[in-house]
Amino acid sequence: MDNLILLKLGGSLITDKNTPQTTRTDTIARLVGELKEWGMGSREWRVVLGHGSGSFGHIPAQKYGTRQGVNSEEEWRGFAEVWYEATTLNRIVMEALHTAGVPAISFPISGGATARDGQVEAWNLTPLVTALEMGVLPVVFGDVVFESVRGGTILSTEDIFTHLARELRPLRILLAGIDEGVWADFPSCTQLIPEITPKNYAEVTQSVGGSTATDVTGGMASKVGQMLELVNAISGLEVIIFNGSQPGNLTRVLQREKLGTRITSN
Repeated sequence: MDNLILLKLGGSLITDKNTPQTTRTDTIARLVGELKEWGMGSREWRVVLGHGSGSFGHIPAQKYGTRQGVNSEEEWRGFAEVWYEATTLNRIVMEALHTAGVPAISFPISGGATARDGQVEAWNLTPLVTALEMGVLPVVFGDVVFESVRGGTILSTEDIFTHLARELRPLRILLAGIDEGVWADFPSCTQLIPEITPKNYAEVTQSVGGSTATDVTGGMASKVGQMLELVNAISGLEVIIFNGSQPGNLTRVLQREKLGTRITSN
């Protein structure tokens, strides 16, 4: 699909991950405004918006171990609780989009996909692609999913983007969080890594950290590893990890200004 961008608003960016169910409402509204102003109404560029679960889904997910699998009655109760929290945050994001006048539809994987061993196994993307073609913004988010190996699990937004990227071949994946990019000295966070490629990954991976808050899906190290696999598999794909908490940064990245950490295959 020509000119496709996958854009994630990280859970740490749109919520306070250290305080349960705490939304950064002003930040969400600002980011939605930047996205709209950049040109959501244009058919020339197509965007799939994703967001993390932050202080909503990650808290019960850690309590019940949902990512690892779902078998017992208590774990299935937890599975439903994670779903409820994740969709609660999604509704807040959707309300911000609606208020801003952005035509958007949510595509939760919990009701539309199945997984096998932590990866999407089956997902009919025809409705999502049709939304893109008609100028409607598809929204995905970290969510629970029924699983043929583990019973149930959680797929992060990066997991979902991985599947979408392999199927739809985007030009760019933009991951907005609260860090400037990928740090060479996490958690001190004084030296930013401007570029990550297969050539320097082994060198930088020793210093790439996880997350300082509750994150059941792996934090920065997992994110970088997943994205590096994607740029190796998809010719010409560019991934940018950047700070979305600074006003104007989302617009700058959408306009291809150099910001954050760039991940490419060369």
